[in-house]
Amino acid sequence: MKISYKQTWLALFLAAASFGLIAQESRIGYINTQRITTESAIAKAAQAKLEQEFSKRGKELADLQAALKTFSEKFERDAPTLTESQRASRQKEGAELNRDFQRKQREYQEDLNGRRNEELQQVLDKANKAVKKVAEDEKYDLVIQEVVYSSARHDITEKVLKILNAAAAK
Repeated sequence: MKISYKQTWLALFLAAASFGLIAQESRIGYINTQRITTESAIAKAAQAKLEQEFSKRGKELADLQAALKTFSEKFERDAPTLTESQRASRQKEGAELNRDFQRKQREYQEDLNGRRNEELQQVLDKANKAVKKVAEDEKYDLVIQEVVYSSARHDITEKVLKILNAAAAK
């Protein structure tokens, strides 16, 4: 097989061009999403908002749990002196209280988890805008959220936190 001069020069040109692309320095950064969702002012504000929103229901659940425990202890104390029909009636009442508590607790958890996910999504949306701003301002080619290992010089989490905290302070 004969290789012409044109093919040789074309191959050399392509190799040189690709070497030039490889030689360009790429800027890569990463953010620690967990730090963003726990340390940023907007995440802390969202957590406080959730605690305030759900504190009344949480207290009601704790009171209901205490009442159920008190009922159960009283039943255990009184059981030997109760008639069979009284015992059956109180057991039925205790089972009903327990079902009510379990239902309310499940509803509370579902509502809390749903609201927590809504708030977390808002925090992540704001964080993504801050990441984009840092990436554009500092000319990053790639920003990664989840990494197994990276040196600290690639971590831009602090810069993103500063932007988020400054926005929350306004």
